[in-house]
Amino acid sequence: MTDTELRADIHSIEPIPDADRDSSGPQQMWIWAGANIAPVNWALGALGIILKLGLMETIAVIVLGNIVGCAIFATFTVMGHKTGVNQMVLSRSAFGVRGAYLPSILMFLMTLGWIGVNTYFPVKVSMGILGQFGVPDTWLVEMIVITLVMAVQVMIGVYGFYAIRTFEKYTVPPTIAIMMSVLAWTRPGVVNWNLTTSLPPGAHLAMLTMLMTAIGVGWGISWVTWASDYSRFVPRSTPSKAVFWYSYVGMFVPTVWLGILGATIASTTLDTDPAKMVSAVFGGPVSILVLLMVLHGPIATNILNVYSAALAALSAGLKLSRFWLTVIVGVAGYLVTLYFIFAPSFAKAFDHWMISLLLWMSPWAGVVLADFFIKRKGKIEVAELYRSPESSAYGDINWAGMIAFFAGLVAGWLVQDGLVSALQGPISIYLLGGADLSWLFGIGVAGLAYLGLGKFATSPTPAVASRAGS
Repeated sequence: MTDTELRADIHSIEPIPDADRDSSGPQQMWIWAGANIAPVNWALGALGIILKLGLMETIAVIVLGNIVGCAIFATFTVMGHKTGVNQMVLSRSAFGVRGAYLPSILMFLMTLGWIGVNTYFPVKVSMGILGQFGVPDTWLVEMIVITLVMAVQVMIGVYGFYAIRTFEKYTVPPTIAIMMSVLAWTRPGVVNWNLTTSLPPGAHLAMLTMLMTAIGVGWGISWVTWASDYSRFVPRSTPSKAVFWYSYVGMFVPTVWLGILGATIASTTLDTDPAKMVSAVFGGPVSILVLLMVLHGPIATNILNVYSAALAALSAGLKLSRFWLTVIVGVAGYLVTLYFIFAPSFAKAFDHWMISLLLWMSPWAGVVLADFFIKRKGKIEVAELYRSPESSAYGDINWAGMIAFFAGLVAGWLVQDGLVSALQGPISIYLLGGADLSWLFGIGVAGLAYLGLGKFATSPTPAVASRAGS
C-alpha cells in the first residue's frame, strides 16, 4: 500500500482532474463487489421464499433479473467515466441545474434508508452469533454494535474515494474466501431443493413479477444513482467497455451468489431474520468467521452510501463541506437503523422501502439514459453543468425532463403492486391480477416521453459549447 493509493480525497462535486483519475477497472469491480457482499442480499434471496414461491423459480428470478438490472447499472458507470462528473450533477443535463435538485434530494434521503437497512443486518446477525457464546441480546449490546459499525463507516466516508477503493481491494478477497469456506450448501439438510409454490396461478404470476421488481431487475436499478460517483476516477485512456464489464461483474456475481444462498437457507428456515438464518446453518467456531463477513458487508456497502449521500446533498446546492455533510449522514443513518431494529416486521418494512424507492428511480433512470445516450450521444458540455442556472446552457429547470419524470412516475405507479397499499396501482390490481411491471413502465414511459418532448429540452448552442470547451 503506497501513499498515492491511500490518501485523503479532497474532491467534492467538481469534475475529477485527469491527474487524479487513477482508478483501474479491477478496482471498480472490487468497489461494487464489496458493496454487495453483504447480509442484505441473504434477505433479498429469502424474500422469494417468504412470498411463497418455489426455490428454483426464486433462483431463476434472481439470475435472470440481475442479468438485466446489472446491465442498466453498469451503463450508468460509463457516464462518469466519460465525463469525470458525479451522477447527480450529470443529471443536470436532463433536468436543468436547479431541476436536478429534486432527484439529488431524493437520492440523499434514500441513502439514509439504505444505511439503516445495511446496518440492521450486522446488528441482528452479530447478536445471533454472540448469543452462541453467552453474550445476552440486550438493548445496550445492540447499541454498542450499531455505534461501532457506524463510526467506522463515517470515518471511511469522510476520508473519501481513495479510502473506499483501498478498503474494498484489501478486504473483499479475504471475505470471499471466508464465505466460500462456510457455504451452507456443504451442510446436509439445510436446503429444501424440492420446495415449490403453493400459490394459485394468478397470485403466482403476481408474486413472480413483484420479486422481479424488488430483487431482480430492481436491485441493479437501485444502484444507478451511485454509479458515476466512482467511475469518474477511472482514466480516460481506459476503454468504456472495460469500465462497463468490470462494474457489471462486480455487481452481478456477489448479488446473485448471496441471493441464491439466502433463498436456499430460507427454503428450510422459512424466515428472513438473518440471526435465525445464521443460527440454522452456522455454529461454533465457524460462526466467528461468519461474524467477520457480517461486519465487513455493511461497512463495505455503507461507506459508499455515506460518501455518495454527501455528494448528492452538495449537488442539491447545499453549501456545507463534505466533511460535515458526512457527519450529518452518519447521525441520520444511525436513527434510521434504530427504526429498522425496532420495526415489528423487517421483511415488510424492507419491501415497503424497496418498492417505494424504485418508483422514482426507474423514471429518473429512463430520463437520464435517454438524455445522455440518445439525445446527446454521450457528449456533455461539462463546464455548463456547473454554471449558474441563469447562464448554463442546460438551463434552470428543463421542463421536458421534469414532465417526462412525472409521466414515468405515474406510469410506474399504475402497474405497481407490492406490500404498500397506498402505492398499489389500479392497472396492476384490477387488470393484471397484481402483477408488478413498475420498473419497466417507469423507465420506458419516462425515456420515450423525454425524447418526444425533446424540442423543448435545452441543448448547448454552438457559441456556448465553444465557450465551455475554452
